[in-house]
Amino acid sequence: MNLFYFIAFLSIFFSLLVIFSKNPVYSVLYLIVTFFTLTIHYILLNAQFLAIVNFIVYMGAIMVLFLFVLMLLNLNEDSEPMKSNLIKVAGVVAGMCLLVTLVGSFRALGDSDPLILKNPEIGLVKNLGKVLFDEFLLPFEISSILLLSAMVGAVLLAKKDPKKI
Repeated sequence: MNLFYFIAFLSIFFSLLVIFSKNPVYSVLYLIVTFFTLTIHYILLNAQFLAIVNFIVYMGAIMVLFLFVLMLLNLNEDSEPMKSNLIKVAGVVAGMCLLVTLVGSFRALGDSDPLILKNPEIGLVKNLGKVLFDEFLLPFEISSILLLSAMVGAVLLAKKDPKKI
């Protein structure tokens, strides 16, 4: 239980660093560390598949893409336009909505009892694979064919001369 609170503290700490960091590259790096702490939370909750997907997809692919985009944009404060008052008001409204959500969740936190799962092996990859390849085999294969056709279509659209196909 102490490990959970330590990782939760790290998650909140690095999330705040994402928000308050002035350099966007550092902000993305803090976001990667935040996703890593969330992966540890998934492992603590016995949700191995979510931990693997979070690690590979978010930390491995999306955050690296964010870093490349930020490095290619070459953001300078001189070229940044002034923010209008409408954007500032929208930021204040969004912050107030977040504050109301946090207050409501902290109130509900004291009323709840700990949740005990009937099947503690529900988040294991082995059980997910059994369900995926037994009950949902046809939709799984159809989605793989759909993704393959989308990939072929993207390659064909990216070619220079469509008449040579």
